[in-house]
Amino acid sequence: MWERSLVLSAPGKVILHGEHAVVHGKVALAVALDLRTFLRLRPCSEGSVCVRLPGVGVVRSWDTPRLQALRRGFAADFDESKPPSVEQLDTLKEFAGIAAGASAPESLATLAFLYMCLAISAKYGDVPSVDILVWSELPTGAGLGSSAAYAVCLAAALLTACGAISCPLKEGESTARWTEEELTLINSWAFQGERVIHGNPSGVDNAVGTWGGALRYQSGKITPLKRVPTLRILLTNTKVPRSTKVLVAGVKEKILKFPAIMNPVLDSIDAISQECQSVLEAMPANPSLEYYPVLEELFDINQHHLNVIGVGHPSLDRLCRVTASHGLHSKLTGAGGGGCGITLLRPDTSPLAVEAAKRDLCACGFECWETNIGAPGVTLHSSSSLNAEVLHALSES
Repeated sequence: MWERSLVLSAPGKVILHGEHAVVHGKVALAVALDLRTFLRLRPCSEGSVCVRLPGVGVVRSWDTPRLQALRRGFAADFDESKPPSVEQLDTLKEFAGIAAGASAPESLATLAFLYMCLAISAKYGDVPSVDILVWSELPTGAGLGSSAAYAVCLAAALLTACGAISCPLKEGESTARWTEEELTLINSWAFQGERVIHGNPSGVDNAVGTWGGALRYQSGKITPLKRVPTLRILLTNTKVPRSTKVLVAGVKEKILKFPAIMNPVLDSIDAISQECQSVLEAMPANPSLEYYPVLEELFDINQHHLNVIGVGHPSLDRLCRVTASHGLHSKLTGAGGGGCGITLLRPDTSPLAVEAAKRDLCACGFECWETNIGAPGVTLHSSSSLNAEVLHALSES
């Protein structure tokens, strides 16, 4: 039986620069967002595996003998280098009573859990009887990597429970992280979870959730930035729904229609990403004010470019106007067409200005968080390192 209770977390993500241009082979910078998904793993003596996801209304429990029988019934092997097969997922849907075409978050989260639980136990030995509770500070469906943070937490918890990776948190420590080799294993299984949920993900979101900090992504190649300062931001959700697929198609159409106009804009967005990378890598851990005007100007230029390629939205223009009235600089993050925006906060930005900006943004009907980017990746926590809200959410309800 698994002996101890563990709490771990993984960050969400935002795209700092390079949205949409990345689809056309340009550089994008993705950064870890210090809004986190938390997972509590507890021993459970009843010979069952239980998962509870209050955020999406999931409470499911399965007897371990039934899970073992289900795993043995698979003809195809589980392998973290191959995507989950349609047959495997169909069998799991039937087992869990999930409708064939179900795409609701609770269905996909349950399916990802079952797949990862069976695949990891097939490779490393049975997952013991455990009770898993997951709670998140991240809104779902906002392009902030909530599903990847969930998949990273699950991978780390299940791999630890079945002994495939160590449990690095020592008595008296507040937090601990795994070795590079163990993080690579966590990331590969988290990517499998993302494949269950999204079909054909890029791998950026789970990599950010695993390693934290900032990553450069270009044409399928993911490179962690050498050193990234933690930067304060406001993250604002306009709550305007959008379709990433429709926005991506719109950009492609514009490029085909006006190649001589649009291609230089994509090249310019690429140059912004690369310039930003240079600035971030030159910044010390506690950067002085001199670096911020460049970062602010890059935000402004990129926001105009994103409007030019057709992924802006009146709600995002409003967000930029509101924050500009408080001397702050913002841009959309992710797909655009609504969704979220980020606002850079300098070290000398007064708390009064931040509060006033938040108040005005909320008055627009937006949701707003003051948080950091460049946050650590998947982390183990002692209870003493968790704030009251997290402790309350992870305690028995």
